[in-house]
Amino acid sequence: MTEDDPTVPIICEECGTETRVPLETLADTLERHNDNRHDGEQVAQVDPDIADRIADLVADDLGLLEDAE
Repeated sequence: MTEDDPTVPIICEECGTETRVPLETLADTLERHNDNRHDGEQVAQVDPDIADRIADLVADDLGLLEDAE
């Protein structure tokens, strides 16, 4: 990982932790944490504010937010 690689904030309210992980390892990191700490329950997650913003950007990019004519 270089200092220019994008990182994503993840939070686990149950553990009281927040960290940033490289985008390329995001899915594996979340899965490993949830498997090891929460018996596979999806407790740790991408920061909800960031997840919402990413969803908006993807929807806009795909043209899903354009008004129907």
